[in-house]
Amino acid sequence: MKAIGFRFSLPVSDPASLADIDLPRPEPTGRDLLVRIEAVSVNPVDTKMRMRPRTEPGSWKVLGWDAAGTVEAVGPDATLFVPGDTVFYAGTLGHAGTNAEFHLDDERIVGGKPASLSFAEAAALPLTAITAWETLFNRLDIRSAVPGAANALLIIGGAGGVGSITTQLARKLSDVTVITTASRTETAEWSRGLGAHHVIDHSKPLSAEIERIGIGQPAFVFSTTNTDQHLAEIAKLIAPQGRFALIDDPAVLDVSPFKVKSVSAHWEFMFTRSMFGTADITEQGALLNEVSRLVDAGTLKTTLTEVFGTILAENLLRAHALIESGRARGKIVLAGWPTSGQR
Repeated sequence: MKAIGFRFSLPVSDPASLADIDLPRPEPTGRDLLVRIEAVSVNPVDTKMRMRPRTEPGSWKVLGWDAAGTVEAVGPDATLFVPGDTVFYAGTLGHAGTNAEFHLDDERIVGGKPASLSFAEAAALPLTAITAWETLFNRLDIRSAVPGAANALLIIGGAGGVGSITTQLARKLSDVTVITTASRTETAEWSRGLGAHHVIDHSKPLSAEIERIGIGQPAFVFSTTNTDQHLAEIAKLIAPQGRFALIDDPAVLDVSPFKVKSVSAHWEFMFTRSMFGTADITEQGALLNEVSRLVDAGTLKTTLTEVFGTILAENLLRAHALIESGRARGKIVLAGWPTSGQR
């Protein structure tokens, strides 16, 4: 089968950092689904894993954690899907990646693809939707008010993949005031279009920006990027007894300034359930099925902004470069497999 892989960690500027390769087709066991991949999207985790030192340098590693496709076969213990079903999902760190014609994934963390979306539109959603949902409703518990605080959520990095779906979920499924950050006209407009009540500039001190809009101290803050640059400002602006969540990887996370306000801090990692086989692992499949229902009902929309062509190393490398630039808006997707001469 066709796949895209890498053998050594190389910078995105090196054309050899990703390559088109051929690999054996996998076979499903246990509760696995074998999915024929139709579209994949690209996330920051892809670029981080490409640059992580390899334990087996020289062997091929396939990346990718977002996909939409068609179930080709099922393992002997699988009961939730049958061949021919269309699905979308975010994969696991323990399996080979989705940048391949055929991919195995545990059926418990797979959802039925929204019928109203194309494969490309659906592939943009799973990883970010799971991250956003778990952050909002499991970690921050935004439906439970903080006494005396403004019933508001600040999303730092509102135009990124996670920020884009978080904005929609918070606006549609809760009564919080949604504040996002952006520093460019196009990203601010994108964020407003997704439902943000207010957009502030993260190139300026965030506490002053929050004071400027005059709603009081927000109960909830979700930092999706550059947490280390904003942490001191977050401590200033968040309400006493507020709740803070993050998903990025600051070299140091000193939350001691949160102590005097009794702010709780939560780290969201959407792979936790699949990595540890938690007792509630099926919640991720149920979550994706609910996202699918909300999309088909018109409540949520895809966060796809660009299709970079077919699933090809050259196109995937361009997507990695844009992600690494920090200027991506929404989600980048690759769709379909190239035929002779096709890009």
